[in-house]
Amino acid sequence: MTDPRDEYSALEPEGSFGGTPDAFQRLWTPHRMAYIQAGADANRGSGCPFCANPQKSDEDGLIVYRGEHAFVCLNLFPYNSGHLLVCPYRHVGMYDEATPHETAEIAYLTQIAMRVLRKTSRCDGFNIGMNQGEVAGAGIEEHLHQHIVPRWASDANFFPVIGRTKALPQLLGDVRQAVADAWPEHHHA
Repeated sequence: MTDPRDEYSALEPEGSFGGTPDAFQRLWTPHRMAYIQAGADANRGSGCPFCANPQKSDEDGLIVYRGEHAFVCLNLFPYNSGHLLVCPYRHVGMYDEATPHETAEIAYLTQIAMRVLRKTSRCDGFNIGMNQGEVAGAGIEEHLHQHIVPRWASDANFFPVIGRTKALPQLLGDVRQAVADAWPEHHHA
């Protein structure tokens, strides 16, 4: 039987990696290079996907809710089904640059998103966070956004380990519709 890593080792032999071997597993996300290579200038103003998103229809922008200071949308490249982003409308890069109204609504929408995801997907937990700056892993560092990633006890199946594939059981449009439909109508902060 052939080791499935052989085809990858021909491209990047493990022995050729720089530095000292460690115990970390690596998650390769080459699709995110489009954000990094575009640079900060491409992500300003109308070139910023989070500034352009509210100009689209909810379906095209994967938007599940529009608030007064922030909106909630699905991540185009989700880590798990239902991976949501809470973004202020204003083009601001860092959390400490957001206004008190923006931070309050981001926090409030995050809480609602957790409740909605529990209801629609029966998740067991969440990863929630913000990557601030390119060095901290922000794919789009010029526009603040909070990640809400639903997690299940069974979400680490054999695909990532054996097949090096992440299984996403639902289409983005279907997830967007389910979350938008479950979003409460009365939720003013």
